[in-house]
Parts: sequence; structure tokens; C-alpha cells
Amino acid sequence: MKEIVKVQGMSCNHCVNSIEVNVGNLAGVSSVKVDLGSGEVSIDFDNEKISLGQIKETIEEQGYDIV
Repeated sequence: MKEIVKVQGMSCNHCVNSIEVNVGNLAGVSSVKVDLGSGEVSIDFDNEKISLGQIKETIEEQGYDIV
């Protein structure tokens, strides 16, 4: 399953790395791509192993807001 999530608060490469590493390490997530310019995070994941809600929670735990 592929989802695109709008995220506020990302401003630099550290933000990109934080989200890509932390979300990318979740079981069931196959890829994460952050587009800093648009504020979008594209996530490929297995929705039988992890929910979009759990992924969003992980992003928020890094200090960012889901729009």
C-alpha cells in the first residue's frame, strides 16, 4: 500500500533523515521518501503488518505535525 502524508515542521536534511530512518525502521514499511519542498512523505507499507495510524504516530513522535 502506498500513502502520501502532508507533514508540517520539516525544514532541513536532519528532518528528512529523522523521518526516513525512524519510519523506515518500522516493521512492514518497505520505503519512505520525504519531499522537503512539498512537505510530503511518501510511504510504501504492508497494511497487514502496520497501520497508517502507527506510521503517523511515529512521525509525530519525531516532533512533526501531520496536516
